Amino acid sequence: MSVLKKPDLTDPKLRAKLAKGMGHNYYGEPAWPNDLLYMFPVVILGTLGCMVGLSVLSPSPLGEKADPFATPLEILPEWYFFPTFNLLRVIPNKLLGVLSMASVPLGLITVPFIESVNKFQNPFRRPFAMALFLFSVVFAIWLGIGACLPINQALTLGLF
Repeated sequence: MSVLKKPDLTDPKLRAKLAKGMGHNYYGEPAWPNDLLYMFPVVILGTLGCMVGLSVLSPSPLGEKADPFATPLEILPEWYFFPTFNLLRVIPNKLLGVLSMASVPLGLITVPFIESVNKFQNPFRRPFAMALFLFSVVFAIWLGIGACLPINQALTLGLF
């Protein structure tokens, strides 16, 4: 581990580098105008150019035309709604299913209060928050995979 020391701004060699526009990373530099005016637009336009280039080179394929008179057998929502969709399918009482869906934002609202209990930023020093997060992720993935299966295998995933 190295020890950082502040640069000596009276050093003539460093002052010569600074005069040429070099060496600013040693002492820090203000964000305006260097980063905000010059670097950010380059990065934004580069990212936009990459996205447009990829969309032109590999366009999204069009599916078959929609038929308003033929309903498909299984209508699936977008992938990020699979866990809540599976809850609605599996829970027999629809009111309980809607309440279980409402518990997702309520659980997210409690996250800042759970996080503020422990002063550490290291996840390994926050065992309760980490355990709750890992359980939630595994449970959501489990429900998401189950949404793609028939309803009799939705909770067991056909494993047992």
